[in-house]
Amino acid sequence: MNNNLDSYYIFYMVAKSGSISKAAENLYISQPAVTWHIKNLENSLETTLFIRTKKGTSLTEEGKIFLEYIEKGMSAFENGRNALTNLKKLDSGMLRIGASTTVSKYVLFPYLEKFHDQYPNIDIRIVNALTEELLKELRNGNLDLLLLNLPMAETKDLITQKIMDVQDIFVGNKKYYDLTNGKINLEELKNYPLIFQKSPSNTRKYLDDYLKQNKVELIPKMEIVSYNLIMDFIKSGFGIGYATKEFVIGELKKKNLYEIKVTPSVPKRYIGAVTLKQTIPNYSAKKLLELMTK
Repeated sequence: MNNNLDSYYIFYMVAKSGSISKAAENLYISQPAVTWHIKNLENSLETTLFIRTKKGTSLTEEGKIFLEYIEKGMSAFENGRNALTNLKKLDSGMLRIGASTTVSKYVLFPYLEKFHDQYPNIDIRIVNALTEELLKELRNGNLDLLLLNLPMAETKDLITQKIMDVQDIFVGNKKYYDLTNGKINLEELKNYPLIFQKSPSNTRKYLDDYLKQNKVELIPKMEIVSYNLIMDFIKSGFGIGYATKEFVIGELKKKNLYEIKVTPSVPKRYIGAVTLKQTIPNYSAKKLLELMTK
């Protein structure tokens, strides 16, 4: 059986209205067209669906049974349309975002507050992991978008959109600020205990590339995964560390941390949203992207 869905819908409209002429009027097509579809459907099913009378049409027993199933299909179509409408209006749905804990706290969270105020019915799920793992989850379809420290190695299957520029700096507590007079040559940092984020984070890779470009090798005394824990160790005087200025601006103002200006300075980088090229982001992801990039 190879019936066009139009024929099923026309059958449904005739059955509900009890009239070919009324169905044709409601469907904005001619009566002969309606008759042709019904006849074609009956021939295909090898059964009579309607009894034609002067007053209109009535269903045969076979037609009544067939209508029960067609009504379920029409109800499913209508439910699907309503669900899609709700998604487009962002009255329902889910948004799955991948980001590091640091980026989630300092970059993503303020945008999510605004997003949630506008679309409170959207369920939000955040996955915190290293970039490599997040990219794997995105490619497997388990995440809608990522928020990452960029740049990273170019990949042809991804689209990146800049959210904000950030400036990496070296920081210490008051003791190390005084020892260096607040400024130091990059090469001279090797004379101090250093605390860096552990590989393979994007932040550590960017630092390593910066050191390599300047032909300087720095061996950290401590390597820690957690960015916030690194800042705690630096504030407690364990050494000089590598930080993103926009993320520690509050600590700098409170003088819990001090910027130690290093020559040459670290080039700026940026935080960006990452999506898959071959996948169209859902309505929730599109709205969040609009909010972050406008």
